[in-house]
Amino acid sequence: MMTVMETRTAPAEGHYTISEVATATGLTAHTLRWYERIGLMPHIDRSHTGQRRYRDRDLRWLTFLGKLRTTGMPVADMVRYAEWVRAGDHTFAERQELLEQTRQDVRARIAELQDTLAVLDHKIGSYVVARNEAAVSADVAAGPRAT
Repeated sequence: MMTVMETRTAPAEGHYTISEVATATGLTAHTLRWYERIGLMPHIDRSHTGQRRYRDRDLRWLTFLGKLRTTGMPVADMVRYAEWVRAGDHTFAERQELLEQTRQDVRARIAELQDTLAVLDHKIGSYVVARNEAAVSADVAAGPRAT
Protein backbone atom coordinates (compact mmCIF):
# COMPACT_ATOMS: atom_id res chain seq x y z
CA MET A 1 0.00 0.00 0.00
CA MET A 2 1.32 3.42 -0.91
CA THR A 3 1.54 6.27 1.51
CA VAL A 4 -0.34 9.44 0.75
CA MET A 5 2.86 11.29 0.07
CA GLU A 6 3.80 8.71 -2.59
CA THR A 7 0.55 9.26 -4.47
CA ARG A 8 1.31 12.88 -5.38
CA THR A 9 4.38 14.57 -6.68
CA ALA A 10 3.60 17.86 -4.93
CA PRO A 11 0.92 17.73 -2.23
CA ALA A 12 -1.33 20.80 -2.19
CA GLU A 13 -0.89 21.61 1.49
CA GLY A 14 -2.40 18.32 2.64
CA HIS A 15 -5.46 18.37 0.40
CA TYR A 16 -6.25 15.07 -1.30
CA THR A 17 -8.93 13.96 -3.71
CA ILE A 18 -11.08 10.93 -3.05
CA SER A 19 -9.15 8.94 -5.66
CA GLU A 20 -5.82 9.80 -4.02
CA VAL A 21 -7.19 8.77 -0.63
CA ALA A 22 -8.59 5.56 -2.12
CA THR A 23 -5.20 4.72 -3.61
CA ALA A 24 -3.36 5.56 -0.39
CA THR A 25 -5.68 3.64 1.94
CA GLY A 26 -6.76 0.71 -0.21
CA LEU A 27 -10.40 1.69 0.35
CA THR A 28 -12.71 2.29 -2.57
CA ALA A 29 -14.22 5.69 -3.28
CA HIS A 30 -17.61 4.06 -2.61
CA THR A 31 -16.42 2.96 0.86
CA LEU A 32 -15.09 6.44 1.63
CA ARG A 33 -18.44 7.99 0.68
CA TRP A 34 -20.25 5.35 2.76
CA TYR A 35 -18.02 6.10 5.78
CA GLU A 36 -19.03 9.75 5.46
CA ARG A 37 -22.72 8.92 5.02
CA ILE A 38 -22.93 6.67 8.13
CA GLY A 39 -20.97 9.05 10.33
CA LEU A 40 -17.59 7.33 10.49
CA MET A 41 -15.91 10.30 8.87
CA PRO A 42 -16.22 13.87 10.08
CA HIS A 43 -17.40 16.49 7.64
CA ILE A 44 -15.11 16.44 4.61
CA ASP A 45 -14.31 19.81 3.10
CA ARG A 46 -15.32 20.43 -0.51
CA SER A 47 -13.62 22.37 -3.27
CA HIS A 48 -15.43 25.18 -5.09
CA THR A 49 -16.53 22.53 -7.63
CA GLY A 50 -17.94 20.26 -4.92
CA GLN A 51 -15.11 17.70 -4.92
CA ARG A 52 -14.24 16.18 -1.56
CA ARG A 53 -10.91 17.49 -0.26
CA TYR A 54 -9.40 15.27 2.41
CA ARG A 55 -6.79 16.61 4.82
CA ASP A 56 -3.96 14.91 6.65
CA ARG A 57 -6.12 14.63 9.80
CA ASP A 58 -8.72 12.71 7.74
CA LEU A 59 -6.02 10.30 6.58
CA ARG A 60 -4.87 9.75 10.16
CA TRP A 61 -8.49 9.07 11.15
CA LEU A 62 -8.89 6.59 8.26
CA THR A 63 -5.71 4.82 9.37
CA PHE A 64 -7.15 4.50 12.87
CA LEU A 65 -10.47 3.22 11.48
CA GLY A 66 -8.50 0.63 9.52
CA LYS A 67 -6.92 -0.57 12.76
CA LEU A 68 -10.36 -0.80 14.39
CA ARG A 69 -11.62 -2.80 11.39
CA THR A 70 -8.64 -5.15 11.74
CA THR A 71 -9.62 -5.80 15.36
CA GLY A 72 -13.00 -7.03 14.19
CA MET A 73 -14.85 -4.16 15.86
CA PRO A 74 -18.41 -3.97 14.49
CA VAL A 75 -19.16 -0.94 12.30
CA ALA A 76 -21.88 0.13 14.73
CA ASP A 77 -19.28 0.37 17.52
CA MET A 78 -16.94 2.28 15.23
CA VAL A 79 -19.74 4.76 14.47
CA ARG A 80 -20.50 5.11 18.18
CA TYR A 81 -16.80 5.76 18.86
CA ALA A 82 -16.74 8.42 16.10
CA GLU A 83 -19.81 10.07 17.64
CA TRP A 84 -18.09 10.14 21.04
CA VAL A 85 -14.99 11.74 19.50
CA ARG A 86 -17.15 14.46 17.93
CA ALA A 87 -19.01 14.94 21.23
CA GLY A 88 -15.80 16.00 22.97
CA ASP A 89 -13.51 15.27 25.87
CA HIS A 90 -16.31 14.42 28.30
CA THR A 91 -16.62 11.05 26.47
CA PHE A 92 -13.10 9.87 27.31
CA ALA A 93 -14.40 7.22 29.73
CA GLU A 94 -16.76 5.69 27.14
CA ARG A 95 -14.06 5.67 24.48
CA GLN A 96 -11.55 4.10 26.85
CA GLU A 97 -14.02 1.40 27.89
CA LEU A 98 -14.81 0.48 24.27
CA LEU A 99 -11.11 0.32 23.35
CA GLU A 100 -10.29 -1.76 26.44
CA GLN A 101 -13.04 -4.25 25.51
CA THR A 102 -11.71 -4.35 21.97
CA ARG A 103 -8.18 -4.96 23.26
CA GLN A 104 -9.50 -7.85 25.36
CA ASP A 105 -11.22 -9.33 22.28
CA VAL A 106 -8.02 -8.98 20.24
CA ARG A 107 -5.97 -10.72 22.92
CA ALA A 108 -8.48 -13.59 22.99
CA ARG A 109 -8.26 -13.88 19.18
CA ILE A 110 -4.46 -13.89 19.33
CA ALA A 111 -4.52 -16.70 21.92
CA GLU A 112 -6.92 -18.71 19.75
CA LEU A 113 -4.70 -18.21 16.71
CA GLN A 114 -1.61 -19.26 18.71
CA ASP A 115 -3.39 -22.48 19.71
CA THR A 116 -4.35 -23.07 16.09
CA LEU A 117 -0.77 -22.45 14.98
CA ALA A 118 0.48 -25.02 17.50
CA VAL A 119 -1.91 -27.63 16.06
CA LEU A 120 -0.74 -26.85 12.52
CA ASP A 121 2.93 -27.02 13.55
CA HIS A 122 2.33 -30.42 15.17
CA LYS A 123 0.53 -31.77 12.10
CA ILE A 124 3.23 -30.47 9.73
CA GLY A 125 5.88 -32.05 11.96
CA SER A 126 4.11 -35.42 11.78
CA TYR A 127 4.18 -35.21 7.95
CA VAL A 128 7.91 -34.38 7.97
CA VAL A 129 8.61 -37.42 10.15
CA ALA A 130 6.38 -39.68 8.04
CA ARG A 131 8.00 -38.56 4.78
CA ASN A 132 11.50 -39.03 6.21
CA GLU A 133 10.61 -42.54 7.42
CA ALA A 134 9.15 -43.38 4.00
CA ALA A 135 12.32 -42.17 2.28
CA VAL A 136 14.50 -44.31 4.58
CA SER A 137 12.28 -47.36 3.98
CA ALA A 138 12.52 -46.84 0.22
CA ASP A 139 16.32 -46.63 0.44
CA VAL A 140 16.48 -49.83 2.50
CA ALA A 141 14.17 -51.66 0.07
CA ALA A 142 16.30 -50.55 -2.89
CA GLY A 143 19.32 -52.25 -1.39
CA PRO A 144 22.96 -51.22 -1.47
CA ARG A 145 24.06 -48.78 -4.13
CA ALA A 146 27.09 -49.12 -6.27
CA THR A 147 29.55 -46.29 -5.90
